[in-house]
Amino acid sequence: MLPHYLINFDLGKLKKIYTDFLIVGTGIAGLYTSLKLSPQGEIILLTKSKIKESNTEYAQGGIAVALGDEDSPRLHLEDTLKAGANFCDLKAVKVLVTEGPKCVEELIEWGTKFDKIKGKYDTTLEAAHQRPRILHAQGDATGAEIERSLSKKVIKENGIKIKENILVLDILVDHHICYGLLTLDTNTKEIIAYLAKSTILASGGAGQLFNNTTNPDVATGDGIAITYRGGAKVTDLEFIQFHPTALYHQGSPKFLISEAVRGEGAVLKNIKGELFMHSYHPLAELAPRDIVTRAITDQMKKTKSNYVFLDATKIKDKFSKRFPTIYKNCFSLGINPEKEFIPVAPAAHYTMGGIKTDTWGQTNLANLYACGECASTGVHGANRLASNSLLEGLVFGNRIAQKIKESRLPFSIKRGEEINISYNISRKKYKKINPEKVKKELQKLMWDKVGIIRTASNLTKAQQKINQWKYLLELELKTAEEFELANLISLANLVTLSALQREESRGAHYRKDFPLRDDINWKKHIVY
Repeated sequence: MLPHYLINFDLGKLKKIYTDFLIVGTGIAGLYTSLKLSPQGEIILLTKSKIKESNTEYAQGGIAVALGDEDSPRLHLEDTLKAGANFCDLKAVKVLVTEGPKCVEELIEWGTKFDKIKGKYDTTLEAAHQRPRILHAQGDATGAEIERSLSKKVIKENGIKIKENILVLDILVDHHICYGLLTLDTNTKEIIAYLAKSTILASGGAGQLFNNTTNPDVATGDGIAITYRGGAKVTDLEFIQFHPTALYHQGSPKFLISEAVRGEGAVLKNIKGELFMHSYHPLAELAPRDIVTRAITDQMKKTKSNYVFLDATKIKDKFSKRFPTIYKNCFSLGINPEKEFIPVAPAAHYTMGGIKTDTWGQTNLANLYACGECASTGVHGANRLASNSLLEGLVFGNRIAQKIKESRLPFSIKRGEEINISYNISRKKYKKINPEKVKKELQKLMWDKVGIIRTASNLTKAQQKINQWKYLLELELKTAEEFELANLISLANLVTLSALQREESRGAHYRKDFPLRDDINWKKHIVY
């Protein structure tokens, strides 16, 4: 596929900024990769909002890693493969669980403060884990603590320049080689080309495809969309993880209630006050996320309710100390989780698929890498094991830095040298684009038709509606909101096509019309 772009441009006429390494995203993957790469050259780190605005900042539960004497990488591998519904890449999972401990130890050396009890790290149990291996910080603010320690170190690093409020529009590609990125400065409205030896995308997931999501507003899947337009392969996009327990309160954002709460003994009840998880899975509340999510959805349908209850009252006084962030958010809405049930419902949480990479983070375009949630390394399979995502960002960010160091590739474009990349198609001007309105319609459509329970009929209806919005991709777009909407439409199309094509149920992808897993016909990846 030839590269195509959201804007017309002539690279020779644009403002250009050169660097050795260009990284997009300031979550755990982007920050850690920049620190590992900094000894090798100058780095520019781009973020479309502020440095702390990423999914990492909102991560509660913790980071899964086999550190204790009673645990091992082998057990961690078994849990990851089982949760992934026989769809993980074994080589990638081995890399994750064996290299993870060293990366976490480095994170600690750099100042990340995980919780301890009597001088030893306090590890907790989460769904589908055989052992309590989840490190956490400040009870339930693990992501925020990691973001704090890494961003502090990045800011102090002289070789790393942070550029905030820069929205990436497209990859600059010529003959399957990535030369950098086309961007929009959302403050000045200037189009700027960043050119680099290597470009690393760590831009996060696409939770904003759905109207019920735990993700922040910035999670519009930009990195995945731009790589697809640039000719890089994307895969497994039908696998969207819906977290079982987001706080349900009408009119409020979907705040995540960490899996760790169930790990500490909280149980799920329907609105009649009845326990139900044992009838769905032997592990009950600690079953894999996809199973718990569908069980809750089934109970909501049976009881004609918009939510179920999470009963954490047995945790009692321990709750406010172990989960201070959750406690504070619940209390602000008039819910005391130590004495009252918490209303919860599923919400879109994590993008398992994404930019197809090998175990070194390399894409099929030369000089382009990806890591973190935007990448599809194969470690998560059809359903991510709880708390593996933060570890993935560390491990594969580290491997990208290693690969670049070993490759020692010459700069594809010298400073001041011109390269002939341009794009010009006829674009229509529409005065009445309302990106916020279309975005809300798209999000509702995706939730209703491409959400937790899928059918060919609903997926086809979604595809037909998405096709009606594709004209927006050929318009003269100008604002950040319009560009983000274009990315969401592109991704919605790919997610829906993939979900329609996969005629089986596996992990987070559940087809009511094909309810069984089909390893004979469908143990294969859908790649675009």
